[in-house]
Amino acid sequence: MTADELQTLIDDAAFDYSMGETATAIDKLTRATAGAPDSFEAWHALAEIHFSQRQLDAALAAAERGHALRPNDLFINTTLSRIWMERGDKPTAERYGAQARMLSWHEELKTPPSPPAPPSAS
Repeated sequence: MTADELQTLIDDAAFDYSMGETATAIDKLTRATAGAPDSFEAWHALAEIHFSQRQLDAALAAAERGHALRPNDLFINTTLSRIWMERGDKPTAERYGAQARMLSWHEELKTPPSPPAPPSAS
């Protein structure tokens, strides 16, 4: 599968999901992950759609695959936190949530604050 074919499949799946065609979206993302098992974006999208359908085992499996590819991604850690919370494992959910917060803070520190606006002339 080429990078363009993969991106088209992910984009089409996102559109299908937004139009209420969840099964079609899952099918396309399943094909995307089979054809490109190293596609973080496909695994994360698949995890989110399964989560939205309360398919927690499938969501967790997809999220764990995405996390293995990008363990320091803010969004996959957030997704895992939400899945574990729904599964009733608060300590694991909090661990992923804390990781997501640390990653968020790290991003904030990389972006310096804007300088204050100069005083207006009156």
